Amino acid sequence: MWQKKEWKKPSEDSENEEIIVEIPPGDVIDLHTFNPKDILSVVEEFLEISKDSGFYEVRLIHGKGKGIQRKNIRKLLEKLPYVEDFYDAPPERGHYGATIVILKKNE
Repeated sequence: MWQKKEWKKPSEDSENEEIIVEIPPGDVIDLHTFNPKDILSVVEEFLEISKDSGFYEVRLIHGKGKGIQRKNIRKLLEKLPYVEDFYDAPPERGHYGATIVILKKNE
């Protein structure tokens, strides 16, 4: 059973306003809408709740850009004990703008 955790993301109406976002479990999350300072925490929480909900392959959409988010996310993934593997998504699923993460199955 997953617990809801709320994250703030910038409001479309104002650069200074923030709105609360709940992250549900799933097999994909688009990280473009989150504050860059929150992304690693969002990724970790998303992976935990998705794994606990039975998802073992997920896609993190971080964008292509300069590769900063991709690099930071991959450093995090290397440290997480429940991550079995990760790699660039195939071209039809985002290529190097997304990372596929394989989670270890619950034992």
